[in-house]
Parts: sequence; C-alpha cells; structure tokens
Amino acid sequence: MTLDPNYITGYANKFIETLIEYSPQVVSALIILFIGLYAIRIINRLIRKIMIKRNLDPTLSKFLADILLWVLRVLLFVTFIDKLGIGTSSFVAILGAMGLAVGLSLQGSLSNFAGGMLIILFKPFKVGDTIEAQGVLATVLEIQIFVTKLITSNNQTIFIPNGTLSNGTIINYSMQGSRRADLTFSISYETNLKAAKDIITTVLKNNPKVLTSPAAEVSVKNITDNSVQLAVRPWAKNEDYGTVVSDTLENCKLALDAEGINFQPFVTEFSRNNNTKKD
Repeated sequence: MTLDPNYITGYANKFIETLIEYSPQVVSALIILFIGLYAIRIINRLIRKIMIKRNLDPTLSKFLADILLWVLRVLLFVTFIDKLGIGTSSFVAILGAMGLAVGLSLQGSLSNFAGGMLIILFKPFKVGDTIEAQGVLATVLEIQIFVTKLITSNNQTIFIPNGTLSNGTIINYSMQGSRRADLTFSISYETNLKAAKDIITTVLKNNPKVLTSPAAEVSVKNITDNSVQLAVRPWAKNEDYGTVVSDTLENCKLALDAEGINFQPFVTEFSRNNNTKKD
C-alpha cells in the first residue's frame, strides 16, 4: 500500500490550520489557569489571616478555608474548560451524576461530614477539652471533618466518627472551668460522727487546691446495715481535679487513723461538672 504524498500534505496543513486557529484559546486558557491558581493561593492565605485576626476557632477557620479553596478550584476548572471551547453544560451534568453516585455510596461519610459541621458550628467541645462520649473519657486533640481525634490518660489515641459523636450524649468536663468530686466514706457506728466530719472538713480546708467557692461539703449521705456513709464533696479547678481527689482520699485516711477512728474499707468516687445539682 502506497501513501499519496498529497494526501499526507493535506492532513498536515489541516492540522496546522486547526492548531493556529485554536492556539489563542489554548494560550488564554493556560494563562487563566496559572493566574487563577496563584490568585486562589493568595485569597486563601488572606482569608486565613483575617479569620486568625478575628480570633475564630482554629478548627472552624481551617474547615472554612478548605471549603473555600475547593470551591474556587472547581470554579477555575470550569472556567478553564469553557475557555478551551468545551461545552460546560454537558460537563456539569456529568459531574452531577458522578456526585450523586458518589454520595449514595458514601452515605456514612456524608453523615460524618454533617456531624463535623454540627460540632464545629455549635461547639459542644473544643480542642483541649476533656469529654466523655461513646464510652470514652479522653482529651480532644483535633476535630477533623470526618472524625474527632482524642487521647486518653494512658496515652491511647482514639478516633470517633463525627456522625456518631454528634448524635450521642457528650459530657464536657472542661466547659465550666471547675469540677466537683463526689466521694463516699464509710465509718462505723461507734465513730463520733461530729468529730469525723470536723476532721475531714479540716483536711479539705488545709488543701490549697480545694476551692473555697463553691464551698466543700461534708454531710451524712446514707446509713447502711454496718456503717454510716459520709458524702465528701470538694471543688477543684479542672487541672487540679485528679490531685484533689487523690489528696483527699489519702489525707482523710491518715487524719482519721491518727484519731483512732475506724475507717471502713468502702470508698466510691464519681465526678460531675458545675451544672449538676447536688444530691
């Protein structure tokens, strides 16, 4: 089979003519693309600086900046292909169909995305808060778009999906600034009740980390078959809470032993935040 030189020349000329005809569109589209990418970078940095100056929550700032970045990129891409002469209506329809298919296959992820937005907007907790949720007691390290990253007291990292987290009960131990420890001491019936209460009250007053307002409380909580239960309720700052609980247990035991008071081996402890009503 022989190729006709005139046939090849005709195709080459046609290609060159087409290239010359569309070269201004290609060049202008590339210029728009590069200038647009540079402008988006500048706008994103500017928006981040503005949000930092206005003291917006860091998680919210990052989330909004990322959303704005991708919206601008999509708009730039649509402008780019339109400048090339490619019909955008059919392209947008294809993107819509793809978005629907992806959305149906990622319903769980979309639920987590919506949960992340709710957490960021309504702020039931923030980075650094100690919370209890989904059976986990830990400190918030990072609020991401799909999950919240926590770290426990024994240095375990836990990721909780935002959809599950936002739909469940959340106890925030850091929001009020201080916490009350609820301790229960059991003493024998032979114990001088007033003397025991005075000793515990003195121990609490001598601890500088126990807050004077609200005042600590020492009262009779219950009378059982073999003991009298005293409710001991000191208040402490969030950062001092663990130390106050430990010191109260140790110092009360030592003080009661020094006075020869029989201290029954029964102690329970649980915590509440400021808004919890007293028993």
